[in-house]
Amino acid sequence: MNTIPTSPAASQTISLIGAQQNDLLRALSREDLLALFGDLELVALPEGKHLFDYGDAIDYTYFPTNAIVSLQYVMEDGATTEIAVVGREGVVGVALHPTERASYAAVVQTAGYGYRLKTAVLREVFYTGGPLAQQLMRYTSMMFAQLAQSVAGSRHTSIEQKLCGWLLERLDRSLSNELKVTQEMIANMLGVRRESITGAAGKLSQEGLITYRRGCVTVLDRDGMERRAGSCYQARGAVIATPAPQRYAA
Repeated sequence: MNTIPTSPAASQTISLIGAQQNDLLRALSREDLLALFGDLELVALPEGKHLFDYGDAIDYTYFPTNAIVSLQYVMEDGATTEIAVVGREGVVGVALHPTERASYAAVVQTAGYGYRLKTAVLREVFYTGGPLAQQLMRYTSMMFAQLAQSVAGSRHTSIEQKLCGWLLERLDRSLSNELKVTQEMIANMLGVRRESITGAAGKLSQEGLITYRRGCVTVLDRDGMERRAGSCYQARGAVIATPAPQRYAA
């Protein structure tokens, strides 16, 4: 197994097996991925960490492995609304112009790990073309489709459907059927009242789709949740459901 220290003093090392836990990095050939090892850095992503905020210069691009990152739009009054979620299937912080500033905040919602790459290095790799540039363009196109479905869904779905879709998007990126979230967090991310989430969660619990205790939701019936979420979630789920092509075996 090929490994390389992230820095002379670092205790963590990066590896082919570790890096390929992110789908975009997994899609690269062995040679292309090894070529990035000198610039990739394995980092811990604790819950609540702001990778960057609105208006910040984006210094690093992140490729999550088991962490989940919420992309949030911040209103003038400080209220936040989630616009997208990124896990092992994607990338956070692609800034292709040196003067580009973040148009949203990126906040770690589920703790884990990821690989980061200096944005300046990413730009250089992107503009030389090749497999990573192709994967970034592919992912960006799918993300735009996800955002379009989210906008449509926000206008034409019920609170129960919104809640089901929100939970399923995290379940898609999680290693278990248990999600550590609070009703207040969900309400803030969906831009609705907490009482609405309490009522919707109660209905889903009565139907045997989930169980809920303070700070933790367990999904019991995945198929039933998908049926309740409706077509908007199914369309958004294409970002996760369409895996990046595997180019090599570790």
